[in-house]
Amino acid sequence: MTTYESEIKTIIRSQEQIFNTLSNFENIKKFQESSEENREKIGTYFNNFESDADSVHFDVTGMGKVGFRIVQREHFKTIKLEAENSPIQANGWIQLVKIDDNQTKMKLTIKADLPMMIKMMVDKKIKSGINTIADALTTILESNVITTTSNEENLGKDNASR
Repeated sequence: MTTYESEIKTIIRSQEQIFNTLSNFENIKKFQESSEENREKIGTYFNNFESDADSVHFDVTGMGKVGFRIVQREHFKTIKLEAENSPIQANGWIQLVKIDDNQTKMKLTIKADLPMMIKMMVDKKIKSGINTIADALTTILESNVITTTSNEENLGKDNASR
């Protein structure tokens, strides 16, 4: 498995606010629609977002349709993801670490089982893409554009059985 990690981002929001926003993928449309600049930035790598509370699917330029499903939520700390409808096995997570009441560190990680030929074709795009996602999420989470859609019934549950 190849591991891809974003740069660590410091977000001027509480750990709880960030977790509640990112643990419900219905909020992803709000990210995409928050501004033309963010739509363009995200559109460089991703198109055709489809999402519900637990999953997101999108086209990745040069790769095709990719999807992730939330398989576990650890309240305010970690959101674990698994690839769906993907030709490769991959999983990932979003880690949140509280700095203080209004600052949180965030890191995105993806582990993918890439055959050598595919890795040669997509390695740079994944490395760049994970940081683009982290940058976009940081900007949007700090922008006050997002009103979090509550998904209390799913928070803290292990969704692996879904």
